[in-house]
Amino acid sequence: MKKAAALVSILLILAGCTDKNNRQQEDQEVTTATVENEESLAAKLNTPWQINHLDGDFYLSERTGTITKVENGESIRQSVELQRPLSSAAEAGLLGFVLAPDFNETNEAYAYYTYEEDGQPFNAIVVLELQNDQWSETKVLIDGIPSGSFHHGGRLAFGPDEKLYATTGDASNPELAQDLNSLAGKILRVNLDGSIPDDNPFKDSYVYSYGHRNPQGLTWAEDGTMYASEHGPSANDEINRITAGSNYGWPEITGNESKDGMESPIFTSGDNQTWAPSGMAYYENQLFVAGLRGEAVLRFDLETGENDEQISNLGRIRDVYIINGQLYFISNNTDGRGTPGENDDQLYSVPL
Repeated sequence: MKKAAALVSILLILAGCTDKNNRQQEDQEVTTATVENEESLAAKLNTPWQINHLDGDFYLSERTGTITKVENGESIRQSVELQRPLSSAAEAGLLGFVLAPDFNETNEAYAYYTYEEDGQPFNAIVVLELQNDQWSETKVLIDGIPSGSFHHGGRLAFGPDEKLYATTGDASNPELAQDLNSLAGKILRVNLDGSIPDDNPFKDSYVYSYGHRNPQGLTWAEDGTMYASEHGPSANDEINRITAGSNYGWPEITGNESKDGMESPIFTSGDNQTWAPSGMAYYENQLFVAGLRGEAVLRFDLETGENDEQISNLGRIRDVYIINGQLYFISNNTDGRGTPGENDDQLYSVPL
C-alpha cells in the first residue's frame, strides 16, 4: 500500500509539472503574440534616450547629441548646439529631453546633458530653442551637477504640479547620495525659470528626495502619486514610491533591506536578477518600465503586487510612453552594451 501511494504521489507530481510546463508554454505563446503586434515607427536611431510626443509627432533625444523628429512616418534628425561639448564618458551624453508645456508658442524644450570641464565631467539642465531644425542652448537652469565615469541619472519629467523634475545619479561616489549639500543621487524639483520652489522639502535646495543610486525613470499616477525606477548594485533594482523629503537609503540599504528613516522599494528585482530599469509610464494602476539588462518592457501591478515581462526579444529598452492605450518604446541596442540589429535602434508601437 505504501508503494502504491508513493507511485500515485509521483504520478500526481509529474502531472502537475506537465501542467505547469504547458501553462508556461501557453504564457510564452501569448507574450510572443503580443510582440508580433509591434510596429516600428522609426529605425536607425543613434542611442535614443527619451520619448516626447506632441500633436502626432515624436521627438526623441539621442545620446550622441541630436534630436530625431518622427513626423508622418518620416524621421528628421535635428542638430543640437550646446554651449559645451558632450562628455564621452560611458552612459553620458544628451540624456533627458522634454518639450516645454508651451512649445507651440515658444519652440522651447528642457534638456539634461553631461559635459566635461578641465577633465572633470558634470551634468547640466538647460533650455533649448528650435529654429529651422536646429536646437540651440539658450539658458542654463542648473549647472555643476556631479558626474563621474558612470551613474549620471538624467531623466526629466513634468509633474502634475507643473514643476520640472530631474533624476541624478550618485556620480560613482555612493556617499554623495546621502549628502544633502550635493545634487548627486537625488530627485530634483525645479521651477521652469530655474529657481527653487518655495515649497521644496529642504530650504533653498532643489532636492526633493535623496539616497538614490542611479534613478532613470519618473511617472505619476492619476491621483498624483509619484514613482521612480532605480538601478541597484548588480541586482536589487528598485521601483520606489516617492514622497517629498524622503531618504531612499543608498548606500546604507538596498533591495528589501530596511532602516529607520529610510524608505524600502515597493518592488525589487532581488539578489539574483537584474532589470536595469529606465524610463517608465503609468496606466490603469500599473507601471510599465523599460528594462535595459532585463531586455524587456516590464509591468508592475500596483494593486496585486505582481510583475512580469510584457514585451521581450527586442533587446535593451530605454524608454516607454503611453498614449490612449497605445504603448511606445525605444530600443537601446546601439549603446555599446547591446547587440544591434540591422535597423537598430528603433521606436516601436504596440497596443496594450
